[in-house]
Amino acid sequence: MRRWARIMRIVAACAIMATAALAGCGKETAPLPMPLPDEVSYAAIGHYCSMPLADHDGPKGQIHLASQVEPVWFSSVRDTIAFTRLPEEPRDITAIYVNDMGRVKSWEHPEPGTWVDARKAWFVIDSDRRGGMGAPEAIPFSDKSAADAFRALHNGRVLRLADIPDSYVLGPVDLAASAPPATPVPTTPAPDTSAPDTSAPAAGPVHH
Repeated sequence: MRRWARIMRIVAACAIMATAALAGCGKETAPLPMPLPDEVSYAAIGHYCSMPLADHDGPKGQIHLASQVEPVWFSSVRDTIAFTRLPEEPRDITAIYVNDMGRVKSWEHPEPGTWVDARKAWFVIDSDRRGGMGAPEAIPFSDKSAADAFRALHNGRVLRLADIPDSYVLGPVDLAASAPPATPVPTTPAPDTSAPDTSAPAAGPVHH
């Protein structure tokens, strides 16, 4: 599956270059097919955190660009969306995929084959669940009823991709405030190991 997806991306890249050449000649071309999603491996490194995606819990994201064969990987959906909103990032996006959390069996490690086109997904924001980096997450679902059921359990709002506020994905995050409070570790007073004073009172002067 990974090999086939890579082949399709190479074909798509070649088609894009051919399209650019034809566009220069004034000829119209048909829309290009959207590249297939790739699957997370230990070679997949988060674009912003520079860490393996496999080391992080929660939904992930990948963005495909016309200018490169391999996808850009993200350890959270929040980072995936931020990439599309930052003016300094590439604009030649051909596909955006995120994990459909209504289909996964494991929140920690979403299974292969659970990707959904982010532009067609529903997202729950402001919930009590956190993403792989401990920040507030935009949790994706292909089915709105699944998103509504998740919101009923974990609070938040259900929105489309275009309706997610920039401030939610680009604003500063207090990771300490986002993390659950640490459980205090009980402490036991250290025992008094000093020996009791059993010495006799000091003697007076010795007279000879």
